[in-house]
Amino acid sequence: MSVIAEFRVPAGEFELGRILTVAGNASIELESLVPTGDATVPLFWVHDITRESFVERIEEHPTVNDATEVDVFEGRTLFTLDWDANQDHLFAGIGQYDGQLLSAVGTAETWKFELRFPEHELLTGFTDHCERAGISLEMTRIYNPTEPDAGPWYGLTEPQREAMELAIELGYYEIPRGCTTNELAAKLGISDQAVTERLRRAIVTLATHTLVPDEPG
Repeated sequence: MSVIAEFRVPAGEFELGRILTVAGNASIELESLVPTGDATVPLFWVHDITRESFVERIEEHPTVNDATEVDVFEGRTLFTLDWDANQDHLFAGIGQYDGQLLSAVGTAETWKFELRFPEHELLTGFTDHCERAGISLEMTRIYNPTEPDAGPWYGLTEPQREAMELAIELGYYEIPRGCTTNELAAKLGISDQAVTERLRRAIVTLATHTLVPDEPG
């Protein structure tokens, strides 16, 4: 059975973390890794930065060929990175042990990762690989998905998960509420009605995959 691991890594202990340095409250969210020939190109969002100085800073890194701005949306910018990934032992380990990157978010000090491995033995191989490479993994959670077909987030789609995480972060479910659906809609770039429906579907999906027992047979 597949296993999902959540862990933290100091930003200075792997190559991409050293390249994508940010300061203050800025953060980086890895969207995906796009294979292009023999290379793997990171596609990532950067929140709350000055785009020009950020690009200049990372392009000074000796393993970076180019950083390209793809899109800009309300305080965040989407980039691709053309770089030499041969020295990044963390991502080499993810590939070597068949890991699937579910999420990765970095700040000035720490990156948080969520990875899926086909079986626990491969996760063990990955952690041993990181230890040999001098990468400190702080495991925060290891678990098996409730249902094999539920997807990496208990059946949630990426937009549903994004909406749920933002709602929790901004206190939408607190009493009194910390934000309104209008404020969530503005940050997500969708309508108020779409936010309400997305959150409703997310809650139904979570309940279905975590609380409702399977039908006999």
